[in-house]
Amino acid sequence: MVPGYLGVQKRPEIASNEHFSKNDFRINRRLSSLPRVSDNAIDWERYIENRKPSLRCRVEHAFRIIMCQFGYKKTVYRGLRKNENRLYAMFACANLYALAIAGRKLSAT
Repeated sequence: MVPGYLGVQKRPEIASNEHFSKNDFRINRRLSSLPRVSDNAIDWERYIENRKPSLRCRVEHAFRIIMCQFGYKKTVYRGLRKNENRLYAMFACANLYALAIAGRKLSAT
């Protein structure tokens, strides 16, 4: 399953590509299309729809740290290996930065 956005299956570049057209995109349903549940029942469908953007938010936060704090807004053409190593180092620094913001320390294991 791939996270996606509303109408992604209808786009010509997705529909014409054999690989992408087979993907099951995880698109949030609109709240008006979800069925109503009685007051004492647990609304699992709304809970699942709420968890999708929550997960997406956590994943995209690391990219915001890299772009804003470390200035990685444009790709530098220096080779695939060098860009890959640079990104690994930036993600490691983003993890340390997030720990520092949260006020935590590294464990001594």
